[in-house]
Amino acid sequence: MHELKKNIRPGLMRHFLRKAQRLAGEGVAVAFFLDGKLQAVASSDDSFFSPDDPGVFRSALEVGGRKGILALRGSAGHELDSDKATVLLDFLGFTLQGFMDMEAARRSIADEALSKYRELALLHRSVSRFNSSLRLRDVVRSLLNECQRENYPGDKGAVFLTVPDSAGFRLADHFGFTDGAALAELGDCPLFREAAAVGKGEILNNVDLDVRWVERLPGVSSVLLLPIVSPNRCEGILFLASEAEGAFTAGDRKNLMTMATVGGISVSNAFNFEGSQTRMDAMLQALTEAIDSRDPFTAGHSRRVAQLSVAFALIVNEDKAVYPGLYFSEAQVREIYYSGILHDIGKIGIKEEVLTKDSRLPQKVLDIVRVRMQLLGQLEDFEWKPAYERLREINVAMSPSDEQLEYVRLLGSMKLGANGSEMSLLCEDETACLLLPYGNLTPEERMEIQRHPAESERILQHIPLHQGLSNMLTIIRQHHERMDGSGYPDGLRGDDILMQSRMLAIVDVYDAITQERHYKPATPREQALDIIRMESGDGKLDSRFVQLFVDNVERIERIADTISLQEHPAMPNLQRMSMM
Repeated sequence: MHELKKNIRPGLMRHFLRKAQRLAGEGVAVAFFLDGKLQAVASSDDSFFSPDDPGVFRSALEVGGRKGILALRGSAGHELDSDKATVLLDFLGFTLQGFMDMEAARRSIADEALSKYRELALLHRSVSRFNSSLRLRDVVRSLLNECQRENYPGDKGAVFLTVPDSAGFRLADHFGFTDGAALAELGDCPLFREAAAVGKGEILNNVDLDVRWVERLPGVSSVLLLPIVSPNRCEGILFLASEAEGAFTAGDRKNLMTMATVGGISVSNAFNFEGSQTRMDAMLQALTEAIDSRDPFTAGHSRRVAQLSVAFALIVNEDKAVYPGLYFSEAQVREIYYSGILHDIGKIGIKEEVLTKDSRLPQKVLDIVRVRMQLLGQLEDFEWKPAYERLREINVAMSPSDEQLEYVRLLGSMKLGANGSEMSLLCEDETACLLLPYGNLTPEERMEIQRHPAESERILQHIPLHQGLSNMLTIIRQHHERMDGSGYPDGLRGDDILMQSRMLAIVDVYDAITQERHYKPATPREQALDIIRMESGDGKLDSRFVQLFVDNVERIERIADTISLQEHPAMPNLQRMSMM
């Protein structure tokens, strides 16, 4: 009886046979056979019989492509009249056939409803999974995972993406194929171009019989290819293959076409997002080069700070002790990178003579002082040449000695006079610059330099930043803040400073110390680390981050060397980088 379940419900068949047996009269048995096998019987004495037995009347029925027989058999004293049996069988057969046709229609409607439900479920699930990321490679991988998850006949699959300004396609990702190089050559397959042009999928259930299939891939006998379309264009091709011939059906194509259409919108969104990132990267590169062009000695500083900051963030992610629970997501790591690239963009607005100042007095001012010294040497007993050479040494000193500062005061007290007029050998502002205890910037010039974090924020706030960079302007503004409140521009302290800003501050100081500048030579690594430790001990830099940086500085520098502006926005191989 179970063989009839797809055609008529067992309970209905038994009920029908009992009704038919009562209609046929006492002593008559009614049975149904399928392919010669008894499926159900109704009789007063529970007897069984064969449709080929003598005295059995029968009527053939079509049961889903199989041979069904409805049979009547009388018993002793209850023989059936031939005409009556024929009429009864016609009626019963017509009725039973109607029941089975109704059941077939019901099942067809149910199957169609189930198919629609599965299609909607697939659509819902696909939309959720495909839109979970705006990274192109994630969307492509989700599309292939969905093909594998749905158990489609293909044991191999690949996604090819459209090559801009070309009729070809490039391999984006695949599963099941062992020869990726041979698979990649399919990018110029005429079938791909045809599917993209027509906008419909195609099934080749025996590739050897189709003249359009000129490629040779091992283990491929049948293929299903579908265009991945968006509202504006064909984004690529979904390619499924099987070792078996005749593996794919029209139903597979229909369901996969739904998925490919959803995938096409997600791929288009990812293309657009990555395109905007590419444009942003180009803009950042231009801004970075603009910074570098202002001062050749600091060229590359922003790039190095970005690379070191990302590497430091990856080390922080591995560490569980310094700040338990602190972990930077991929988007946050990207934000740290951009912050490093742009942290000094505000220097574009700083006066060039201040930005590139490499001595206490500019050369043109020093030349004027030299003329005064020459004149003083002519008028009085004054050895101006050694005095001038000594002054030149003081002019470029990072931290003059007490003896040198006293010598400046002596020169500043000297007077130069002729024809009743008198002037100082050094003007007041010249003396003030030469008496600076450290560096070559006056208080006013230092304030000018210290404008650059706020200036960076001012410049960048007009740029529409994409999602995931919400803290970037704050990180940049705070990168010169110090834990003890002695930093600038806002004098923030402690917890008011973002973790990312504290890390950027350490990296910024480290790179500035270890690189040559116009006012100083490069400092060796160990000495630079000592300076950072001292800054930490004085409460200026985050002590826990400093210790982590010092302990891992060699590894941080190795990781930093693997990161570039062009590669970073998609953040590839972060796990591989962190393992270096």
